[in-house]
Amino acid sequence: MIHDSVAKAKKTSTCPSQGGGQDMEARQKTEDQAIKTSLAKIKHKIFVLSGKGGVGKSSVSANLAACLSKKGYKTGLMDVDVHGPSIAQMLGLTELLDISPNQLLIPKQVNGNLKVVSVQALMQDKDQAIIWRGPAKTGMIKQFVSSVDWGELDFLIIDAPPGTGDEPLTVVQMIPEALGVIVTTPQEVALADIRKSISFCKTVHLKTLGIVENMAGFKCPHCNEPIDLFSSGGGIKTAKSSGLEFLGSLPFETQVVVSGDNGVPMMFQEKETQFTKAFDIIVENILKQL
Repeated sequence: MIHDSVAKAKKTSTCPSQGGGQDMEARQKTEDQAIKTSLAKIKHKIFVLSGKGGVGKSSVSANLAACLSKKGYKTGLMDVDVHGPSIAQMLGLTELLDISPNQLLIPKQVNGNLKVVSVQALMQDKDQAIIWRGPAKTGMIKQFVSSVDWGELDFLIIDAPPGTGDEPLTVVQMIPEALGVIVTTPQEVALADIRKSISFCKTVHLKTLGIVENMAGFKCPHCNEPIDLFSSGGGIKTAKSSGLEFLGSLPFETQVVVSGDNGVPMMFQEKETQFTKAFDIIVENILKQL
């Protein structure tokens, strides 16, 4: 079980799916029931995905969770990007996960409404590579639901790695009622990959709330003139051609990078910027569909 490996992780940073010789069939039934029980306490599950890396998917996940929690919703954020977890850094989390008296992992509490779990919080050495094959990653994701004390939540935001591999497929199979939010940037190389993400969603019957276009533009700090870092309008064109909702565009702001490095998402900050105003619109476009 994953909670058995927390102490082990503190010493050896080994894979959490390694375990003893329990009867696998009985263990599977117990885990499946625990997953059902945990998910029944969560109203909405939102799965943030992207076709390629580097489009700001984790930043969108972190700020979405921050925005919802700031609005008063009880929110969980689950980072299942095994090989490139960044949520812990973006939220300033450095400690390993603890275990409750009933032997469940305790999510890290960021504020009164936000709970966070990341694979990085299982590793003593944060710089050690996680070298797992598919079954180990699948087992970890299942245990992040079955063996974590999420409690009652209004939202669970799931941040998975880019692409259409083991982790996204496991999330969809485990949480078929999840709702997808696809993140892209305006340039064609990203849009080509997002079309694969859209195809993935259709193939696995993942209902999609819409598309978020990140890094859509930049204002010159000297003259305040807008600059298109990439081409423009690709996100909304892809949404229209695919029959999906266009949730909105997010401008590129250097402060977004700084806030992520400092462990305080933009949507937790009091100062209003073009980014935070645009993000509020995206969240409202999500909420009105629920």
